Amino acid sequence: MLLAAYIKRHTRERMSAVILALILPLFMHQPAYAQEPQIHPSQDYKIKVEVLTNKLNTPWGMEFLPDGSMLITERGGTMRHLNNGVLTKPIKGVPKVASKGQGGLLDVAIDPDFSSNNYVYLSFSEPGKKGAGTAVARGKFNGQTFENMTVIYRQKNKTRSGLHFGSRLVFAKDGTLFVTHGDRGKGKRAQDPFDHAGSLIRINKDGSIPPDNPFADGAKALPEIWSIGHRNMQGAAIHPKTGDIWTVEHGARGGDEINRPQAAKNYGWPIISYGRHYSGLKIGEGTTKQGLEQPRHFWDPSIAPSGLAFYQGEAFEKWNGDLLVGSLKFQMLSRLKMQGGKIVSEERLLAGAYGRIRDVNNGPDGAIYLLIDDDEGMLLKLVPAG
Repeated sequence: MLLAAYIKRHTRERMSAVILALILPLFMHQPAYAQEPQIHPSQDYKIKVEVLTNKLNTPWGMEFLPDGSMLITERGGTMRHLNNGVLTKPIKGVPKVASKGQGGLLDVAIDPDFSSNNYVYLSFSEPGKKGAGTAVARGKFNGQTFENMTVIYRQKNKTRSGLHFGSRLVFAKDGTLFVTHGDRGKGKRAQDPFDHAGSLIRINKDGSIPPDNPFADGAKALPEIWSIGHRNMQGAAIHPKTGDIWTVEHGARGGDEINRPQAAKNYGWPIISYGRHYSGLKIGEGTTKQGLEQPRHFWDPSIAPSGLAFYQGEAFEKWNGDLLVGSLKFQMLSRLKMQGGKIVSEERLLAGAYGRIRDVNNGPDGAIYLLIDDDEGMLLKLVPAG
């Protein structure tokens, strides 16, 4: 009798374990990716996508360090270091941010002379008595913490809106720093040359004004301003051959734009646009007006563009010089074919496969890296399969 009871009890336990293993996944949140690398088609390559981590909380920007490790910002106000495949705890020394709406800890860039000075630059929504505004701080990274983090630039006219902070950081070949801005949800601010909102700014590494800025004397516009008339630039990259800056910005209901901002030029928002207001009403005066610049490319309907990079590397050799743009709305990577300095075609990759693509970067290994914007955010690595 005792033996029969023992067999009956343990058989029941084993059956319960089997049933639990079968039904438990039905009640658990399933990730939108498999653990093994996945293969996706493209015109030129089969693309292998590897998930390097899914432990990020709303990641926004990333930057490689000279040793191949990576700094990653999380919009809530934390910075992580991915080193040899290990994601560190939040790094100390990051400035306080106004984590509201689209604000928070945003982009990260390293000094062109990082190997000798260890400077790291952060853009963020800086809190203040009248609200928040885009700011840039720099500090030294000692491998574990940031030291002497100091604000070197802050946007004029803080407001309580949680909209349109920008903000990408990109160093030009001459060592100056470009900072993209949004209009803070107030389109008219983008046409005010004495308001940083809706402008692209250019500063020196210490925050001072480059003497060759178009308004360096401050007489006709704020001295930091490079160009105006932008809605919300969340991507920026330097052309590897010409050294020109290219940006991508959100339209409203359609009218996302890629521009090559030139000094002192006006890119039209909200006077001209290829989109419409979310209500469906016409924006401004149409799509063109004398004295206002045209985009190099636009999307209608909107793709909600994010990070921007020119591909450079041997892994995807056929794509060298092409533009890569992340899309939040369609959760895809847009590859824009470049010929003779012009965008001639678009290929859409990975649509809906992983989530909202927030940032795009070239790796020193020639791979393409993507940040997925989610509270269980991911870092993806793309290489050709086979």
